[in-house]
Amino acid sequence: MNKQKYTIEHAVTLTIPLHDTDAMQVVWHGHYLKYFEIARDSLFQQVGIDLYKFFAKSWYLFPIIRSSIKYISPLRLRDDIVCLAQVKDARRKIVIDFSIRRLSDNLLCAVGSTEQVAVSCADMSMEMEIPIEIRRALGF
Repeated sequence: MNKQKYTIEHAVTLTIPLHDTDAMQVVWHGHYLKYFEIARDSLFQQVGIDLYKFFAKSWYLFPIIRSSIKYISPLRLRDDIVCLAQVKDARRKIVIDFSIRRLSDNLLCAVGSTEQVAVSCADMSMEMEIPIEIRRALGF
């Protein structure tokens, strides 16, 4: 089996709060995307990317155009988890793979990915490649 090579990766540790769970103390499925976003934002900070500052100087937005999640085992109230974000590509779009593991037993609970593109705010057109400054910061 070929192992995917990632240029940049970053992990964040979180504790599942009460407000992310339902009456059975299970995390609502939509919160997994929030955990991905926390990990992605932390990864961007690690490599010196501030998308707000980049927008202010370049007028480029980076919307998420696709996301996927495979739920493997439920997360529950007060679980300590690690969400790992790994940059898979940053040439034409930014592709980040994610995994969420429960720290107590290292159980893989979810995997997923997101795709972002560069959009010129001037005419709302999608660019055919990620700006070089962002590509380089992400290892491409």
